[in-house]
Amino acid sequence: MDVMHKTSSRLLALLSLLQTHRDWSGEDLAERLGITSRTVRRDIDRLRELGYLITTVKGPAGGYRLEAGTHMPPMLFDDDQAVALAVALQTAATGTTVAEDATRALATLRQVMPPRLRHRIDLLRITAVQPAAGANPQVDAQVLMDLSRVIHAREELRFDYAPGPSTSADNPRRVQPHHLVTWRGRWYLVAWDLDREDWRTFRVDRIRPRTPTGPRFAPRELPGGNVSTFITSRFRGNDGTTTDWPCQGEVILHVPAANVAPFAQDGIVEELSPHHCRLTLGSWSWTGLAATIGRFDTDIEVIGPPQLATAFADLAARYARAARTTGPGSDRAA
Repeated sequence: MDVMHKTSSRLLALLSLLQTHRDWSGEDLAERLGITSRTVRRDIDRLRELGYLITTVKGPAGGYRLEAGTHMPPMLFDDDQAVALAVALQTAATGTTVAEDATRALATLRQVMPPRLRHRIDLLRITAVQPAAGANPQVDAQVLMDLSRVIHAREELRFDYAPGPSTSADNPRRVQPHHLVTWRGRWYLVAWDLDREDWRTFRVDRIRPRTPTGPRFAPRELPGGNVSTFITSRFRGNDGTTTDWPCQGEVILHVPAANVAPFAQDGIVEELSPHHCRLTLGSWSWTGLAATIGRFDTDIEVIGPPQLATAFADLAARYARAARTTGPGSDRAA
């Protein structure tokens, strides 16, 4: 049993070296693994028998190279890689149509695991909770693959775009696709809109690609320098160059900081006393920011800016009018 374990561990180490996409001489592999060149040749033959396409590199010293095969050989993972893969399979497929395939792949992986790893995986019972039906529609895996291909090929794309609740159909759209991203459970395509001459984000579940694709293009530089900054900025109502909220204010809340921090999202909470804290928070609009702060259900002191105080006053007047209104069964309605 110890001999088999050592052999399996050595094969795994050898395969890991070969997967670095470079040519290895037999002497280098032997030195890295602490074995003889003869053992290297024998282990190479074992990997070939398992289905790995390893070619012999000609040259003064000779060597080996791992090539892409025509079928899927048995996978060899170390313990940490196996656990990481299991976690990814339980969570990464959320929001797509490949969730069932991911579940089957996880079951296959678990079946061939040794007991010590299977126990670790069984402890990792992760439930990826989906929003209410219709909140985050599932994305067709084939659409993701089609979009990934044109992004990699740098080809212009035409697609039909289903209208949202507050938008109308405007098809076909012509874009230069740049990135696929996920944001809060939804998939988006980041692209340069050729007709509007501006950057746009499109929900992937509404995209229906057309064929053929268009000509190749030279990628433009995203505002903000990277896709993370761009997406965060756009969803915060900015121009794509900054991740700051367009409206940011500061208040004092008459409640302990520990009661605010779990619900402050990306705000900054500073403890002032056991029963007071300072909250700095941002939002799309001043009214939205005032309403968000009002959720803490406590006395509020506005530090600034003046726009936030004005928003609170506007909300107070609006809520006062709402309080005076009555339902259909009231005397007023009668």
